[in-house]
Amino acid sequence: MDKTVVVTGGSRGIGRAIALEFAKCGDNIAVIYSGNREKAEETVKECLEYGKGAKAYCCQVESLDDCGETVKAIIEDFGGIDVLVNNAGITRDSLMLRMKEEDFERVIDVNLKGAFNMIKSCYSHFMKKRGGKIINISSVSGIMGNAGQANYSASKAGIIGLTKSVARELAGRNVCCNAIAPGFIETDMTESFKDRPEILEEIPLGRMGKPEEVASLAVFLSGNDYITGEVIRIDGGLAI
Repeated sequence: MDKTVVVTGGSRGIGRAIALEFAKCGDNIAVIYSGNREKAEETVKECLEYGKGAKAYCCQVESLDDCGETVKAIIEDFGGIDVLVNNAGITRDSLMLRMKEEDFERVIDVNLKGAFNMIKSCYSHFMKKRGGKIINISSVSGIMGNAGQANYSASKAGIIGLTKSVARELAGRNVCCNAIAPGFIETDMTESFKDRPEILEEIPLGRMGKPEEVASLAVFLSGNDYITGEVIRIDGGLAI
């Protein structure tokens, strides 16, 4: 039986790679996006090339009501949800002295509260079906911290705590919840780092990661029933 996989922030970058990797496995894909419908539809079109169901859903993950309505629509369209990947994330980088309050709040709302809202919206569904996988995309910034990213690092550290708490709560219902903590991955968000050799020098493997490498880890976690509450770094050794 095909799984239905929900990927927030699925229109580009790591989210797009995750959506495509699951599609290659023969799964149905719900691509959640917030603004760029064209990019989301492009991802859906690519997913459909593998012959399975795929559909784009516009959802502001910082809104619990919006998440609830979107999850309801996905369940109606595909008959259920088996895997939830919380990937939606933004940055508003600045040194703390200059960081605006609204920039701190916005990043927390999308990155951390957004993951909470999606999990909460799927919670009863996973409990009733007594199974499911939740994969939260954190970051090494949430483990190490990073100058100029107090908001982003706080949101990603919060995801780690959220992951462990949800893993404990849902373990009795056979639901696994894990986090992936990427390092520098080649996406639009890290485009400016490509020409900075000092960044690569900090990575023991000497290169940035590829979105597909993160995606393959997400697929692995979705197929394992005895890993829960874990935070798996995929960072080329950056946070050793």
